[in-house]
Amino acid sequence: MIPRLYERTHTPHDPLSEALGRPIPFEGGLAEHTVVAYWPGLDDYTPDDEQASWTAAQWAQHLEEPLLEHPFAASPKDDRRAIFHLDARLHPEDRDLSDAEWAEAAHRLARAAGIEIPGDHDGCHWIGVQGRPGRLDLVANLIRLDGAWQPQPADLLQRLAGEARRIEHDLRLTRVPSTPPQPASARAVPAPAAQSAAILAKLADEGSGPLAAARKLIEQTAHRLDALPGSGNAEAGHHLEWAARRLFALQQDLDTTATALLQPAGRTRTIPFVPAPPPVPGSHRAR
Repeated sequence: MIPRLYERTHTPHDPLSEALGRPIPFEGGLAEHTVVAYWPGLDDYTPDDEQASWTAAQWAQHLEEPLLEHPFAASPKDDRRAIFHLDARLHPEDRDLSDAEWAEAAHRLARAAGIEIPGDHDGCHWIGVQGRPGRLDLVANLIRLDGAWQPQPADLLQRLAGEARRIEHDLRLTRVPSTPPQPASARAVPAPAAQSAAILAKLADEGSGPLAAARKLIEQTAHRLDALPGSGNAEAGHHLEWAARRLFALQQDLDTTATALLQPAGRTRTIPFVPAPPPVPGSHRAR
């Protein structure tokens, strides 16, 4: 799952059209379960299940309301472009997710982006749209109900990338190594093997390992390229994102190898191979 940020806009119409893959239809409801998640406070203001029959235009109006109610609200840099747009795409080989899994991913990414804070009743209007196969779009208004501008984390890109990897882990979209518990009497490991395992574990460490640091730099470069005009920059950024994904697979492979080396002597050790996901052709986005 790779999250991608779009430039903020003045209205939600273009982001919603991008999420649906077509211009916003002003008549007729959306397909069932297209909107898989939304601002929790919405249920307090509308009858049960009313949102299920809303059109895309009504969802756009819901997202625009804070702009109309607080016409002078702006960011600390005096920016009135309050519509936030994020999409997250699965790898082509990932399985299809259920509606509940898409909803969970939407809420988790919204919290990582700082647009949903549990217990905050004056937060941002936002929705999670599953309008295209293997893709989730989050569209939000950064103007809160109290008229304040919702600040976002300084390390927003890193937080989103980290949460996307945790979602992959929890929803089993990628292979995650596990270490079964062992009896205390079976934990004798030869010193050379233990030393090698320690080296591999340090290389694969997600918090302070060199591979994790390199991967984060690649992800940052990819996001910078993706924000630049020109299809060549977008395609290069897309390939860098998948390079970071392959580097993450290498970390998993090293971690699995370290775990196998720590198996007690005499026990058969099988070191599974973790295939790196292949690069896919770049996809260009309409801004």
